[in-house]
Amino acid sequence: MTAKKIRTAISPTREENFSDWYQAVIKGAEMAENSVVRGCMVIRPWGFGLWENIQKVLDKRIKATGHENAYFPLLIPKSFFQKEADHIEGFATECAVVTHTRLENQDGTLVPAGKLEEEYIIRPTSEMIIGESFSKWVQSYRDLPLKINQWANVMRWEMRTRMFLRTSEFLWQEGHTAHETEKEAREETETMLQEYKKFLESYLAMPVLEGEKTPEERFPGGDNTYSVEVMMQDKKALQAGTSHYLGQNFSKSLDITFQTRDEKEEFAYTTSWGVSTRLIGGLIMTHSDDDGLVLPPKIAPKHIVIMPFLSKKIATQKLTQPY
Repeated sequence: MTAKKIRTAISPTREENFSDWYQAVIKGAEMAENSVVRGCMVIRPWGFGLWENIQKVLDKRIKATGHENAYFPLLIPKSFFQKEADHIEGFATECAVVTHTRLENQDGTLVPAGKLEEEYIIRPTSEMIIGESFSKWVQSYRDLPLKINQWANVMRWEMRTRMFLRTSEFLWQEGHTAHETEKEAREETETMLQEYKKFLESYLAMPVLEGEKTPEERFPGGDNTYSVEVMMQDKKALQAGTSHYLGQNFSKSLDITFQTRDEKEEFAYTTSWGVSTRLIGGLIMTHSDDDGLVLPPKIAPKHIVIMPFLSKKIATQKLTQPY
């Protein structure tokens, strides 16, 4: 006699097919759906409400560490990427390129026209465009440290996509800082890594492992990359956030220099760090079960309270037995 299979709200179950279960949870909770644009997703109100709560809490924590929010262009001149050889090599295959300024109607068909003299890259990350501004803003050691954060979208032309975890366009925050000394920059790198760890553990209830990435996994153009990793229910680790010590590499490429205290010229030491909507995918795979989406109350977009209503007879009945 075979055991009766337990009915669940989500099919398949985690044990049967973890990947398909993950997609089914997203669909069942109406969090997001695939877009007609290749590799992109539509984030529905329930999913975006989660991101708004993440942004609200994390933005406050970032500002408390001395950072200010700013915004930089979505389009980056191709020549900027060519200034840092390792950086362009690391992102070249993922770049979406804008080559024309407009569309024209030719015999009833819209075709690109107005070819650009220099192509633009839709930002895969913003070190180059933000570094260009830093090179103008930083003149003296008195201008340092410079601590900027940006909430934005980015584009990376992914070959294989999964909603929230890896999509061609996604939302994130990216912090960029410039410092007078290597010691200050390395301390910044560690500080933000710890901020991510505290946020993940305190608000998202996700257990965190922290450490340094191998040279092969390092951020293109950086000296050191550190990450917080979380263990999913399928026993695989998910990279939930990264913090990069960039040394003077980008400063030398972009001429971010300052006059030192002894009136010499020096290149600034820079960092970058970020988390993305991948956190929502991590939340799903950490807490949800075979009956659907489960969220920590601190970050859930909506809350409900179940109140039992008893009949007057039951409510007034004396208890004959102790609890």
